Amino acid sequence: MHSQKKVAGSSKTVKVGPWGGHGGSPWDDGSYSGVREIYLVYDRCIDSIRVLYDKNGKPVLAEKHGGVGGNLTVQVKLHYPEEFLTSVSGHYSPVVHSGSPVIRSLTFKSNQRAFGPFGVEEGTPFTFPMDGGMIVGFSGRSGWYLDAIGLCVSPIRTVGPYDAVHQKLQKFGNLAAKSLGHGKGEHGSHATARTQKAHA
Repeated sequence: MHSQKKVAGSSKTVKVGPWGGHGGSPWDDGSYSGVREIYLVYDRCIDSIRVLYDKNGKPVLAEKHGGVGGNLTVQVKLHYPEEFLTSVSGHYSPVVHSGSPVIRSLTFKSNQRAFGPFGVEEGTPFTFPMDGGMIVGFSGRSGWYLDAIGLCVSPIRTVGPYDAVHQKLQKFGNLAAKSLGHGKGEHGSHATARTQKAHA
């Protein structure tokens, strides 16, 4: 008897992050079955983000988070449900010396390829790779820019028990949260790894 993998997030989700500054207002898109598309506007930092999610086979477009600036736009389009989001990394730092940190760059990875980096790779690096799971929602803070970003992650739903994967995911989430207290983390260097640019 084989176990057939369903590419959909389970009902058990864990929130990780956010990474970035404390400016702007908090927002939370919630959790979905998966991510279909991500729209970014950026320049010297990430100005705004908007995500098209999948909810039980139907597209759901979330609100735009951020300001109206930015000269560059990109659409990250996943071939959902075969392709799903597994990792987000980037950098955050102030755009001006006296300002609050904002998200300066973002890189996305799916189970098939990498997208980015988009923006400027300057400041404190962060990364959250998923093994055996997927990203099913975003949260964060925003005002004129995208100030901070957090994730809602879930084990991939499979036929059979997935409790072990969920426990591992919870442990990873706790470690990621602890790493925020140490400004520098060895694992942060993952965010600067070379990634190929994928054009939508």
